[in-house]
Amino acid sequence: MSAPGADISLPRLRLLVSFIRPHWRVMLLGLVLGLLGNAVGLATPMVTKWVLDSLGAAGSMTEPIVALVALVIVGAGITLWQWILLGTLAERVVLDARTSIIRRYFAARIAELTGRPTGELVTRVTSDTGLLHQASGSIIGLINSSLALIGTLVLMGVLDLVLLGSTLVAVIIVGIIMAVLMPSIAKAQEAAQASVGRLGGALEGALRAIRTVKASRAEARQGDRIIADARDSAAHSVRAARRTASVWTITWTGIQLSIIAILGIGAWRAELGLLELSSLIAFLLYAFQLMGPISELTQNVTALQAGIAAASRIREIEAIDVEPRQPATPTDTSATGPARTDDLPVLVFRNVTARYAPDTPPAVRGINLEIPRRGHTAIVGPSGAGKTTLFSLILRFLEPRDGELLLDGRPYSTYTHDEIRARLAYVEQETPVVPGTIRDNLLFTHPDATDDELRTVLTAVRLDEKIDSLDEGLDTSLSSSEVSGGQRQRIALARAILRTPDVLLLDEATAQVDGLTEAALHDCIRQRAATGAVVTIAHRLSTVLDADSIAVMEDGRIRAQGTHSELLASDELYRQLIEALRIADSREPDQQSTDDLAMAAARR
Repeated sequence: MSAPGADISLPRLRLLVSFIRPHWRVMLLGLVLGLLGNAVGLATPMVTKWVLDSLGAAGSMTEPIVALVALVIVGAGITLWQWILLGTLAERVVLDARTSIIRRYFAARIAELTGRPTGELVTRVTSDTGLLHQASGSIIGLINSSLALIGTLVLMGVLDLVLLGSTLVAVIIVGIIMAVLMPSIAKAQEAAQASVGRLGGALEGALRAIRTVKASRAEARQGDRIIADARDSAAHSVRAARRTASVWTITWTGIQLSIIAILGIGAWRAELGLLELSSLIAFLLYAFQLMGPISELTQNVTALQAGIAAASRIREIEAIDVEPRQPATPTDTSATGPARTDDLPVLVFRNVTARYAPDTPPAVRGINLEIPRRGHTAIVGPSGAGKTTLFSLILRFLEPRDGELLLDGRPYSTYTHDEIRARLAYVEQETPVVPGTIRDNLLFTHPDATDDELRTVLTAVRLDEKIDSLDEGLDTSLSSSEVSGGQRQRIALARAILRTPDVLLLDEATAQVDGLTEAALHDCIRQRAATGAVVTIAHRLSTVLDADSIAVMEDGRIRAQGTHSELLASDELYRQLIEALRIADSREPDQQSTDDLAMAAARR
């Protein structure tokens, strides 16, 4: 299968140039320095001939030797300047590419990112952009080496046309072999890079689930699967290395054979008096110099092909759909809706239907739901009923296909994504924490919050004493084993309730805590529900016992809504869910679970 990016076509070359174009002034200076360096290099054999002619004519050696030394010093200075310049340019190109990808990731729609392996997304930022490093200077290198090759051949022709003809035959043969082999090198490199992306995605997923892997005794099997991607990458890389070695071997062998032939032919012509000895030596120096431009051409073509392949993969990221920064519908008097009042629901679903892809069945359909400005609304239902999809719609991770959502009586389309999310706070079921310290996580949404505010929310989730017991307190890293999974969940909850939002969304915030802490967290939820809206996805139905309203979902629809006692009496599915989790008002105390006893004790 042909790999994209394997050919140096004009559109693909333009793709690579688009990364370098912002630095065109630096590129131009690098090109000029390269041309000056080539000029110095091309002048050196001629000055050497001048030295030899002066020696043969018994003339002064001072001027040609001074000129030769000056050329060496000036050439070294120019080369050093160009290397520093192009090295800096390469790093800036890589930085620009990484910055662009990272910003694109964080601006992208959730579905665009969750549908791709995380490890592969990381590879685009790390490995693929790294290939631009050498490729950024390859265009300049190709121009310089091509001009150096042409200039060398021209000066060789000035010295002796017969020897030039012999040289051209060798150069043409080497060029044909390179043209045949180079595309296969690019294909192998592109395939190797794709394998690295798959390797990163598989490894990232396996490491994230390492506990499950070990508990399932699947270390060897999982390792073998990932190693298969590593072997695939290695196989392509070895193929590229073999082809590259072949090109280099043929190139060097061809040049060496050419030099031997030139030496033999030149000695014969010098013996016949058709060529001066100094011209033969100068010609041989140019022949040796041919190694430089030809080697640079080989390296730069290889780097250019790898860079074009990487640029193609990086530009694929630009196809990721991003969240708009402006509202879809301009805000005007007809779209603002009624003035905000306490009686107006904060959130309203109007006949909302949504699906995750055009060719998939609806995840939710015909949803009509009102979230009061104050109070606790619980959403329950079996797995796959559409509970998480409702949260995705509220947070605008997903857009409805039909119907609309209203915030304060205004359609969602009249708000930006940031305006909506500024009114919400969200705690995921898995409660991921961001890299950094406990303080970093608490300040993630409101970086200007004070220590007093942090202390208040930590007290609310019963973490103040735990934080005080840590040696570094709030500055304890969350990678520390001193912080348990349940405590991380409470840190996420504390982050969410910092500066109480209009709507607090909890995807089962009590999933990983003990009974006493669960009771304390329910107290926290009740306090927040007294001043704002709390919406809970309940996987443990003990969470909904105190809810003001419960929505029962099944197969993407809301089948019933009411209080716990109302639904217990009227809805069969709700009764089944309650019975499955052994939570019923009619049970005797000795039949209750440990969690229920703890909650009951806390309420008393």
